[in-house]
Amino acid sequence: MKITDLLTRETIALSMKGADKNGAIEELVNQLDQAGKLVNRTDFTAAIYAREAQSTTGIGEGIAIPHAKTTAVKEPAIAFGKSTTGIDYESLDNNPAHLFFMIAAPDGANDTHLAVLARLSGLLMNVEVRKLLLEATSEDEVLAIINRHDQEDEEETVEDIPTGGQSVIAVTACPTGIAHTYMAADALKAKAGEMGIPIKVETNGSGGAKNVLTKEDIQNATAVIIAADTKVDTSRFIGKHVIQVPVAAGIRRPQELIEKAINQDAPVFQGDSSKSEEAGEETTAKKSYFYKHLMNGVSNMLPFVVGGGILIAISFMFGIHSADPNDPSYNAFAAALDTIGGGNAFGLMIPVLAGFIAMSIADRPGLAPGMVGGLMAATGGAGFLGGLIAGFLAGYIVVLLKKVFAGLPSSLEGIKPVLLYPLFGIFFTGIIMLYVIMDPVTALNAGLTNWLNGLGTGNLVLMGVILAGMMAVDMGGPINKAAFTFGIAMIDAGNFAPHAAIMAGGMVPPLGLALATTLFKNKFTKAEKDAGKTNYIMGATFITEGAIPFAAADPMRVLPAAVIGSAVAGGLTAMFKIGLPAPHGGAFVIPIIEGNPLLYILAIAVGSLITALIVGLWKKPVQA
Repeated sequence: MKITDLLTRETIALSMKGADKNGAIEELVNQLDQAGKLVNRTDFTAAIYAREAQSTTGIGEGIAIPHAKTTAVKEPAIAFGKSTTGIDYESLDNNPAHLFFMIAAPDGANDTHLAVLARLSGLLMNVEVRKLLLEATSEDEVLAIINRHDQEDEEETVEDIPTGGQSVIAVTACPTGIAHTYMAADALKAKAGEMGIPIKVETNGSGGAKNVLTKEDIQNATAVIIAADTKVDTSRFIGKHVIQVPVAAGIRRPQELIEKAINQDAPVFQGDSSKSEEAGEETTAKKSYFYKHLMNGVSNMLPFVVGGGILIAISFMFGIHSADPNDPSYNAFAAALDTIGGGNAFGLMIPVLAGFIAMSIADRPGLAPGMVGGLMAATGGAGFLGGLIAGFLAGYIVVLLKKVFAGLPSSLEGIKPVLLYPLFGIFFTGIIMLYVIMDPVTALNAGLTNWLNGLGTGNLVLMGVILAGMMAVDMGGPINKAAFTFGIAMIDAGNFAPHAAIMAGGMVPPLGLALATTLFKNKFTKAEKDAGKTNYIMGATFITEGAIPFAAADPMRVLPAAVIGSAVAGGLTAMFKIGLPAPHGGAFVIPIIEGNPLLYILAIAVGSLITALIVGLWKKPVQA
């Protein structure tokens, strides 16, 4: 398949009229939508903005490659746009963008389509191609230029890293895996070729890892470059000099990275990521590793929380005690839902949390000790907090075991992951949990629950304001997840008030923005008004991320409005003494809240209206 099978005359715009980044994105989305390539343009636009929120796709050199992989795409497609005057796209080099390629990949894109998209990304690293595209005056000329330089189905010749001398290996990866991954790889390979340095680059793209580094490659390399915005398996690089940078640095500064690698100007990786990196632009040490490990546990736990929690909520609709065979309201179907959702899915919540925290710290050998420790916490009364401790405890015990067993003969290497790590990891984690952790944490949980139950109205309102406001600060980011995690812990401890405020705070931003697009139509673009309609659904189902495109486009106005509205909703929820026993579900779980459902709806409505009014009155009208 050729690139021009996805890039057609109908998806080319030679004279873009957008005045800024938002205008450029809207124009390219229109091009794809009019060509019949999208199932839902609103959802696709939201996916594009979600990718931009992770890092700009304006890579510099006058190029921007907005892209998304989502079910909102009907079939793989590429839109090309050109602006002679240039558009401010918040590019990495702060220069205007002139060439735009918007990549639309369906969620189930096959390897053939992904390979074509990867070739396009590599093609744009060619200076000559960019020059010719800037000079093109017709759609047919654009297609001819692409065809002339598109080497279809050309297999990459992979040479092993030679023994002796200087050589570099690299890994590139980006969140979507369809653009920056391959551009960084091509930039590194091209520059290494110019410098006469042997290099091998593994790409962790959407279609899986390609050109995978072998043990011999790693052993023979002078140093390792990891240019990635997603998690990469680094356990194989223990003992090597490792440079870790964002994927954009691989595109923008390949020579600098290769020179650092050749000079071994990087710390030696020891297997503990918290010790392997130095502060500064060239490392990811800016990110909290505690948070990274915690979020690995939380993200893997969420499907159990959401699925199990909603099943529990549905069972409550038959009556709060309808799953109890001794209660007059007993219903067999409700009991089945409670068993599946509460006894099983919810029962796995804490073990999964602890297991994946430990796995994030110690890789796969940490999973079993973490899950066992988490199960002990869940069944022994230590609850959510005990599960958190178990995850970190198990992870670092296995890290220590790796160091202890590092001196064993190489002939015993194969028994470490299947015997030594699980045996000693589970044993030591279990012993420490049983005799050191369980009793104090259980007592702490009981004390915290009693304290929360004893709070006066004023303190409860303040807590509701803070927790709900946190949900809107970064809309799915670290602060949002911290509040959400606390709410789940409180549900597990038997206190339902905090999570009621948290869910109200999470529903307000998308609902408030949706309401603003309805009340103040002249303040929003057509794309934003379309997104507003979707946000009614996203807000009602407790998906705070629906507001991200609005926040990304106008953060100075949208974020304060969202935080204020959410905080008000959370405070009112606490004032009305609302409790929520279900961790997820939005409007669907309102019937089973503790307290007055109408007052809960009122709190959410007031918060949403406040957000809408602040945004609507603050924003300037859109210029026609």
